[in-house]
Amino acid sequence: MLNGTIGVIQHVAFEGLDGFAGPLERGGYRISAVNAADGIPETMGYEDLLIVLGGPISANDVEVYPFLGDELRLISRRLERDLPTLGICLGAQLIAKAAGARIYPQAVKEFGFAPIETIDPKTASCLSVFDQDPMAFHWHGEMFDLPDGAVRLARSGHCENQAFSIGRTAVGFQFHPEATGDGIEHWLVGHAAELAAAGVDPRTIRRDAARYSGEMRLKSAAVISAWLDGSGVGETG
Repeated sequence: MLNGTIGVIQHVAFEGLDGFAGPLERGGYRISAVNAADGIPETMGYEDLLIVLGGPISANDVEVYPFLGDELRLISRRLERDLPTLGICLGAQLIAKAAGARIYPQAVKEFGFAPIETIDPKTASCLSVFDQDPMAFHWHGEMFDLPDGAVRLARSGHCENQAFSIGRTAVGFQFHPEATGDGIEHWLVGHAAELAAAGVDPRTIRRDAARYSGEMRLKSAAVISAWLDGSGVGETG
């Protein structure tokens, strides 16, 4: 597993690897990150692991943001080749869409902290840290149907599909397991208009981020470490 390569696709600067970064760096992985708005390099997609991060646009907005089409094609190729691929928020929606699932607005937008429910410890081992401590960080207004052949890993009160896996090589998280609470002010400023439209007070999220930051750091490290252990990343055949 050591010394593998990881490609990272970002959509906004303040939504990065966050708590995933430390375990990956300590594992000796070589990380190459690009911002999707700058274009997806032709060389991307051949890494041992691809991580597609979140962003404030819809996976359905391919005509408005053509780079999303490039991402969908890249993800489709990786799914066809059974290559480890991890998506968060928009990234999870792109994996679901590439796998043929529908993406659509959620009745209640989720911003801030709320618990998730893990479905089956045997299939959701990467989320076992949430079994007894279910509080998670959310930031999304859309959701997806479960792709054919996928396994639901977690749900919440407003979102039936909070996490899913396809085989052991692809996983999508609608919530943000990578978030640690560090840099929360960038989220609050970057999404100020969205919060105002939803009637969400940023001071509440700020307080909760301070309250939960310690456990968020532990959870983010546990999730990425557990998933890497079971994903086949870095294995040679």
